[in-house]
Amino acid sequence: MTKSELDRIFEDQKRFFETGYTKDVKNRVELLSKLKKKVSDSEDLICSALEKDLGKSRTETFLTETYMLMTEINYFMKNIPALCAPKKVKTPLSAFPGKSLIFAEPYGNVLIISPWNYPLQLALAPLVGAVAAGNCVILKPSEYAPHTATVLEKIISGVFLKEHVCTVCGGIEETSYLLEKPNDYIFFTGSPQVGKVVMEKASVNLTPLTLELGGKSPCIIDRTADITLSAKRIAWGKFINAGQTCVAPDYILIEEEIKEQFIKELVKYIELFYASVDKDHPNGYAQLPRIINEKHFSRLEGYIKNQKVIYGGICEREKLFISPTVIENPSLDSPVMQNEIFGPILPIIEVANREKAREIIQMYPKPLALYIFSNDPEFVSTSVNTISSGGACINDTISHITSEYLPFGGVGNSGMGSYHGKSSFDTFTHYKSVLFKGKFDIKEKYPPYSEKFLLNLIKKTVSK
Repeated sequence: MTKSELDRIFEDQKRFFETGYTKDVKNRVELLSKLKKKVSDSEDLICSALEKDLGKSRTETFLTETYMLMTEINYFMKNIPALCAPKKVKTPLSAFPGKSLIFAEPYGNVLIISPWNYPLQLALAPLVGAVAAGNCVILKPSEYAPHTATVLEKIISGVFLKEHVCTVCGGIEETSYLLEKPNDYIFFTGSPQVGKVVMEKASVNLTPLTLELGGKSPCIIDRTADITLSAKRIAWGKFINAGQTCVAPDYILIEEEIKEQFIKELVKYIELFYASVDKDHPNGYAQLPRIINEKHFSRLEGYIKNQKVIYGGICEREKLFISPTVIENPSLDSPVMQNEIFGPILPIIEVANREKAREIIQMYPKPLALYIFSNDPEFVSTSVNTISSGGACINDTISHITSEYLPFGGVGNSGMGSYHGKSSFDTFTHYKSVLFKGKFDIKEKYPPYSEKFLLNLIKKTVSK
């Protein structure tokens, strides 16, 4: 799109928001209902697009894209009226007589910049929250998943007026220009490096924002853990979407005495989940998506070089395929341990004890997720309370982000702000405090002050 076209979309949405249409609770619920039906009716288009962009299977598309989106829509269709209703709170003596209310007010014009790894879900889930809160939205999907971006445009244009919600396809030029506009709110999902650029752009107009980033999410396995179950759940959480998941376990810290047993079980489940005799799949690995593009393929291939590969390591550039790969004891200053992996490579690092594992984790920036496999409640509690992370999951991976009742977001280098369910509504809402004052007045609050009366009154109030 040209800059003049982007300007027109932005200004049209500004004017449309002022009509009050987006604030109408009935309109919000009806539009989300239409969106749900449109997504359901577009299932074949969605599956085809994700197969072309990422090589995703139909089942994985449903589990990781449409299912989570549908639960988010269902939550808001049920809860929008209650979330929008003014909330009455206590009125202090200093404002007596009066009535205090908090109004949920939409920000106005929201810019959502979504990533390529879950190109449907990570575009529409925040959009659902923004619409539920009463905003207009410009959605900028990733140019790295062009087929899904086209489907998103069809879905959105089939539900919303362009003045309400509009999809802007394109690349860096369009994204940069949209960030320069005086948006009322920005929601960005992507890497910490790009997140810093987004935050810098937002600061020019003092635009509030949410950054959903990533980082190296660690996984501790101690000697009290169920090794077989741990291996099964880690194999699933790490290699789903070929490891291209912001909350995938990035590396494992495991006590020495259980390492070999765990590796044996891990390989067993990798082969059970992904190995296949189906000749249509590269190297016999079915159900494994491909790497998004050559740039990321080269980055991942570089992480494997000069490492001790104990399983996998197959790289086929022409197919953008990398097999599930396990490497053993990489140096902490090697590229694979200095960067978020975001691919099907799993480093396993042997540690002398659990305390050493915590020390290693705290050498890195705060992660988006913390995974602990242990049946020692005291160790789990201590770790959750001493290791800062966006979220945590005990004896499982990824599942904590699937609940619309648990806020999802990062901390520090892994992001700021959160969403899902009510947290999405809160993110896209300004809570406006309003005091309704009665006619009765206390004359002593006005000059000339009666210090004895006023000071005694204040002291009694605060000393209770």
